[in-house]
Amino acid sequence: MPTELPVLNQPDSDACCAPLVREPLGADDAASLAIRMKALADPTRLRLLSIVSASEGHEACVCDLTDPVGLSQPTVSHHLKILADAGFLSRTKRGTWAYYALVPGALESIAEVLAP
Repeated sequence: MPTELPVLNQPDSDACCAPLVREPLGADDAASLAIRMKALADPTRLRLLSIVSASEGHEACVCDLTDPVGLSQPTVSHHLKILADAGFLSRTKRGTWAYYALVPGALESIAEVLAP
């Protein structure tokens, strides 16, 4: 005769594990979060985010980001595009230059998902 499995979220004195207190990430949400976190998992991109964050108005021109990271403008633009595609930066074009700004709450949203 098969034994009954304990149901999640219901305390059972015989269960070895504590019940869940909130809904865990679903597969789609986890995949989306992994893509966003992968964008952050690069030292150059973290430095670029830090520079933009430390800039006046939390905004910086791509022309001001190449020297601090020691990379060419096309390489910096590639990293900035990844950060923008992941939702961390917004991009506006002014003349021939692109300006990048932090998206309000984008970094905090990562922390909220994993916070207890």
